[in-house]
Amino acid sequence: MRLSNKIAIITGAARGIGRSAAEIFAREGAAVIIWDMLDDGEQTAQAIRDTGAQAEFMKISVTDVLGIEEAVRTIIDKYGRIDILVNNAGITRDRTLLKMSHLEWQQVIDVNLTGVFNCTKAVVPYMVEKGFGRIICTSSVVGIHGNFGQTNYSAAKAGVIAMCRTWAKELGPKGITANAVAPGFIRTDMTDAMPEEARQATIATIPVKRMGNPEDIAYAYLYLASDESSFVNGQVLGVNGGQQS
Repeated sequence: MRLSNKIAIITGAARGIGRSAAEIFAREGAAVIIWDMLDDGEQTAQAIRDTGAQAEFMKISVTDVLGIEEAVRTIIDKYGRIDILVNNAGITRDRTLLKMSHLEWQQVIDVNLTGVFNCTKAVVPYMVEKGFGRIICTSSVVGIHGNFGQTNYSAAKAGVIAMCRTWAKELGPKGITANAVAPGFIRTDMTDAMPEEARQATIATIPVKRMGNPEDIAYAYLYLASDESSFVNGQVLGVNGGQQS
């Protein structure tokens, strides 16, 4: 029960990595609040409740500042605090620079970068008030190395790292840590949609010779949310099987 009595918000937790994190956090004792635009979030929350753990779903877009602020106030009224924020929500709109539209650029920046700012901005004042908080943001291996056809995604994920390092300096003295997790090639709906040839070509570049699973990332979140990571701040934890580019 490494998160016993903790209150945790996980964005983009209806499916995939976020769902795995919600399940693991709840199993470790946290009351989990799932923020997602997919109605599957209620099914995820119910599945967690069926195990006897605590979870609820709030249909929230990370681009909706007023909706986020209202949701945070609702959580504070119910639980009195927010201990953990996992900024996991993200989208892709892959295209090469020459073909990428301004809309495709903006959509990814709005969700993957500005969305992280929006959620953190709304939650942090309550963490400061309590003198404790864990902010965990999902970056990516492409935020470190870049990737063909992902100008928007790479830029957003690099920006997430920079924000976490800045927040580590600003919020560390207030009892709040901020860290990023940089997943590599993980089995999700997005990667399942890839052509098999492309998937196998990527796996060949990974030293452990397999894709990551959602729980591989979720356990990294768990570590950064737990008391064991209290001296870890402003760091980027790569979970990539040794993949370097």
